[in-house]
Amino acid sequence: MVQKIGQKIGLIAGNGQFPLLFAQAALSKGWQVAAVAYQGEADPALAQHVDALEWIYLGQINRIIKFFRKHGITQAVMIGGVAKGARMFTNVRPDIKAIGLLARMRHTHDDAILRAFADLLEKEGIRIESSTFLLPELLAPAGVWTTRKPSRSEREDMRVGWKIAKEIGRLDIGQCVVVAGGSVMAVEAIEGTDAAIARGGALCTGQAVVIKVCKPNQDTRFDIPALGLGTIEAMQQANIKALAIEAGKTVVFDRQSMIQHANGLGITIVALDENDILHGEKVK
Repeated sequence: MVQKIGQKIGLIAGNGQFPLLFAQAALSKGWQVAAVAYQGEADPALAQHVDALEWIYLGQINRIIKFFRKHGITQAVMIGGVAKGARMFTNVRPDIKAIGLLARMRHTHDDAILRAFADLLEKEGIRIESSTFLLPELLAPAGVWTTRKPSRSEREDMRVGWKIAKEIGRLDIGQCVVVAGGSVMAVEAIEGTDAAIARGGALCTGQAVVIKVCKPNQDTRFDIPALGLGTIEAMQQANIKALAIEAGKTVVFDRQSMIQHANGLGITIVALDENDILHGEKVK
């Protein structure tokens, strides 16, 4: 359980709306928020919802530590992604600590880097907390959310896709797959979920299923799956009518708007856990 020592929390902010939502929730609950935000990634509006803000580049670990110490931060969260591809490499300025951290690593997959970074901060007296501890309501509740329930063929594709998605997650490739008729149409990699949905939709005739899950052994303090209204819009463009996500381990933004839009399009949304996949109890 998080201890509200001095009611202060540090925020390491990447892209997306989650850092902003976290900062707003923290302030509304009486926390003081000191944030470091990645250049070219974090929303500039974050400045209006924190008590202190420092803009940094990827790899500037010493600046994070000095900033948090200056503001008396002993616990922090890591929220929001960093866009991969060409822009990622233009915004990297590794300091000695970052270079040393990478040099000691045998693997440089996303999970390994994040876990090593969190361990380094904790050795410096900054404990990393779960990104959802102030917003548990964002975690996906189990069950069928929409008016339309999945068909028998969609249920089977969900089971197939779940296993494939867990395996690519174990290999730290991605968290999402698109399946149609038992065949994998697309696997998420560096391009992200929406692009994978578009590729999968282009290879099928509207009968596909999108499955997005948490990686096995994922450190749920950071980088858990996230989706929202934009996911449904991407599915609409790709003419895909079914979405399965992992209950309790997926962050969902704008859930009511997402459900309302899905109902209007005849899209089914199901939140499952491992027992549902093994026994098929709730995929009905």
